[in-house]
Amino acid sequence: MKYGARNQIVGKVVAIKKGAVMCQVTLKVKGPVTISSVMTLDSLKELGIKKGSKARALVKAVNVLLATE
Repeated sequence: MKYGARNQIVGKVVAIKKGAVMCQVTLKVKGPVTISSVMTLDSLKELGIKKGSKARALVKAVNVLLATE
């Protein structure tokens, strides 16, 4: 799948904090760096993201989106 965001960083999901409707997903990437993204619980389920999953952070302007392979 192609994305318009050219800044793509692959990492491993190390934490998922769930709320009533939204969640925060944190990726561990190269070096001592983590990246977090906020998404709906529906998106989390649809993407199949779980702790330990590999995911890609797509960075476009001020938005950070996660995608699975």
